[in-house]
Amino acid sequence: MTAESDHDLTREPVATHEPSPRSGSIALVLLVAAGLVAVAVGLMTLGRVQAQPYILGILAVLAMVGLFNLFAFAAGIIRFADRSLDDPVVGRIADHGFDGLAVTDPRGHVVYSNAAYLTLTGASGPQDVRPVERVFIGNPDVSEAVFRLLKAAREGKRQQEEVRISGQDGSQGRWLRMRVRPLGTGKREAKYAVWSIADITRDRERQEDVFQELQHAIEYLDHAPCGFFSVNPAGELAYVNATLANWLDYDLAEIGSGGLKLTDIVSGDGASLLTSIVAVPGEVKTEVFDIDLRMRTGKTMPVRLYHKLAFGADGAPGPSRTLVISRARDERSDPDRAAEVRFMRFFDHTPMAIATVDRAGNVVRSNARYAKLGQALGLDSASKSIFRAVNSRDRHLLIAAINQAAEGQADVAPVEVALEGPRERWGQFFVTPVDAAENEAEAAIVHMLETTERRALENQINQSQKMETVGQLAGGIAHDFNNVLSAIMMANDFLLNAHKPTDPSFQDIMQIKQNATRAATLVRQLLAFSRRQTLRPQVLDLGDALSDLAMLLRRLIGEKVKHETIHGRDLWPVKVDVSQFEQVIVNLAVNARDAMPDGGKLIIRTANVTADEAARLAYKGMPAADYVRIEVADTGTGIPADIRDKIFEPFFSTKEVGKGTGLGLSTVYGIVKQTGGFIYVDSAPGQGTSFHIFLPRHHAEPEAQVEQPAAAVSATNGAGKDAAAAEAKPRTDLTGQGTILLVEDEEGLRALNARGLRSRGYTVVEAENGVEAMEVLEEQSGAIDLVVSDVVMPEMDGPTLLKAMREKKPDIKFIFVSGYAEDAFEKSLPEGQQFDFLPKPFTLSQLVAAVKETMAKQG
Repeated sequence: MTAESDHDLTREPVATHEPSPRSGSIALVLLVAAGLVAVAVGLMTLGRVQAQPYILGILAVLAMVGLFNLFAFAAGIIRFADRSLDDPVVGRIADHGFDGLAVTDPRGHVVYSNAAYLTLTGASGPQDVRPVERVFIGNPDVSEAVFRLLKAAREGKRQQEEVRISGQDGSQGRWLRMRVRPLGTGKREAKYAVWSIADITRDRERQEDVFQELQHAIEYLDHAPCGFFSVNPAGELAYVNATLANWLDYDLAEIGSGGLKLTDIVSGDGASLLTSIVAVPGEVKTEVFDIDLRMRTGKTMPVRLYHKLAFGADGAPGPSRTLVISRARDERSDPDRAAEVRFMRFFDHTPMAIATVDRAGNVVRSNARYAKLGQALGLDSASKSIFRAVNSRDRHLLIAAINQAAEGQADVAPVEVALEGPRERWGQFFVTPVDAAENEAEAAIVHMLETTERRALENQINQSQKMETVGQLAGGIAHDFNNVLSAIMMANDFLLNAHKPTDPSFQDIMQIKQNATRAATLVRQLLAFSRRQTLRPQVLDLGDALSDLAMLLRRLIGEKVKHETIHGRDLWPVKVDVSQFEQVIVNLAVNARDAMPDGGKLIIRTANVTADEAARLAYKGMPAADYVRIEVADTGTGIPADIRDKIFEPFFSTKEVGKGTGLGLSTVYGIVKQTGGFIYVDSAPGQGTSFHIFLPRHHAEPEAQVEQPAAAVSATNGAGKDAAAAEAKPRTDLTGQGTILLVEDEEGLRALNARGLRSRGYTVVEAENGVEAMEVLEEQSGAIDLVVSDVVMPEMDGPTLLKAMREKKPDIKFIFVSGYAEDAFEKSLPEGQQFDFLPKPFTLSQLVAAVKETMAKQG
């Protein structure tokens, strides 16, 4: 043990300013032990009785010494020496360190400091040592930093500050770096703070010297008579000197903040030249480019670039170093240079990609548009062959053309080939030979013009023309077929009236009726595709309409398919034919069900699409306007790309024979188009299909509106109801009285219709065409109550007949019957004409119901 005036070092740090000597020795312990043994042996020679008082005295003295040491140890006056503190290496590291070190206790008293701390704080000796705040707190330049350090010390945190101490008597000041940290991580040790002070004046001076040299270099570079810029791999301008910024009329601070990219200052496709340098790992390349830079005002200036680019070991490019020389003066001072500048402008700014190639197809030189094309096609920058830009299936065409040019053939036919790349693109190549005497390295000049958009437009026009032609054909077939079906259905009604359900032939007659109705349905689908059906549009809330369809859809798609409808908020109204809209949704749902034989999910979403959003969608053929979108999406097998463009064609089907007519999607297409909307499909094999229907937003008209054309009013409320509505009241009395003029060029159909009307009590006068009908009207002297006329007839058609009869008898009632849609002839009528319309094919009950309702209006 060794006594000292402070606490035990294991509990508190020891205040030492010089290396402490060893506090104990094993030799001393052995010497004391030997002395005690010698005394004991000497006393034993005196005899037991004589030695006893002496032994008791010695033991009493030793007991008192031991008891005193116990009290001193408990009070902390003495301690057991820690041998680790006597390590001469550890002690001297702290005591003789270059940085000043001091340890303070929780009360802020210094319990340890080394010699460097005394020197830096100006202490004359260990008795004069002061904590950091007492040394520097009076200096206004340092007080704030010291306050932050003290706060960190109290909170047990680390903190560092660099401060400048002003010199006294005009001497140069010093820079100090002061740090503070806890002594340890334990609860007791964390209360002690370790302070370090280092003189960093020389380091600061060196930094300032380097900064000054850098400032001088930047100043020289900024005011050089040529421009300079650096571009990082992301295409951003990392540095632009003041000269170039002045040329381009930019604020240097704006460029330095990272607000500009290379494409912002390079005109046209020139930036593609700088980014198309072939990478060679580990090498540095310098290329020369003659391009135009774009000023902030939009004007251009011709420059020559010396573009230096270093590549890493992995081939990745680093920041560029680019020297810019203005060539604007050359245009005024040197005619030859001016011609070169003009040529380079034409060469780089032409809308065609131009390249010169050797016999193997390797590019010798190229313009900016060719470099941009290579990047757009995703070609490797290391590739120099022009053949890599062409799809492998068409590559032989370009190879043959370049071989012809290399052999000196003057007239090489242009070739149009598919380009390489992630999506389908097309280009037309024009190849011309190069005089071998002038340049042996170049064999041909290749001009390429991309034709992707032109081909897409041609395909779109061809598809539109094909669909229009098919639609006209379908409409014509539907009209003629409707006449045949009308005769079949009318004759079938007579047979049903003449036979009782108990007759053996009654079931056969019903089979004829069912098949005729099915045929009529197919005809309506053809008319829907050709957009010549009669629509009864009304303002509709799509959310309500889809909710009404939900139960029907669940029954149609079955239990394996999960159905979900997601309604958009505050949907705009649309004006559509309700029954036709329901047919669209049902057809799409059935197709989705068939595409998910093992089950899946059918999702119907609705949402408003503003004009701006429609413009951003950029669907072909759809103008920017307000729409309501209905998306019908499934998780089925998807549609292959090769048949995606054919799905809306009539009679095209991927289903097995007998499981579909191929009219489902064509009907959907026709209904949506006739409503004024648009339909598009997104699909990929194995990823499901989404149909996007865009219906135009309906804007409500003011109530004080011009009266609706009578034709539309009567057609809506008159005889133009569908078969289901007419047959929903089979017990209604359909008999009546009056004279009806029946005009029909189909003799068989006319006879059947006349027979049916006569059977209900009407007087029927027949006419084969419009001319004969006018003669009958003259003969009857105004006794005709109603005219039932076909629309398409020889000599005089229905609309002409209507106008002629209204001149003779303005109040005569008219019903048009036709296999075409009402809209097909309504435009040919004078404005304000009133008529009713009955689409073919129709049953006897539909005909007499329409006649009776129109006759009732007359009364």
